Amino acid sequence: MTDGKDGDYCTVCGGMVPKGSDVRIIPVDGKEVGINQLPFILKEVADLGPMSEAQVKEALLVRVKALNYVPTKKEAAYADALYEVYLRYLEKGE
Repeated sequence: MTDGKDGDYCTVCGGMVPKGSDVRIIPVDGKEVGINQLPFILKEVADLGPMSEAQVKEALLVRVKALNYVPTKKEAAYADALYEVYLRYLEKGE
């Protein structure tokens, strides 16, 4: 992820790698993926109130895609993984 010149860059999308505690690693389709601003996204979706599983997945994916690269072919896998993280978030009552 680093070229030694100007900083760290993502090997997938070429963008700058976010730094700090706002990046969370989650498993997506068997691979670890860093999601920027995940705690904020989870709280924001939870604050929307009761929704169906499909609505929650869509709300999560829209917000994640606004701040992270999500390959089009992997959108369903990301939505499933994010939903699992969301359910754990709700269970913890955070």
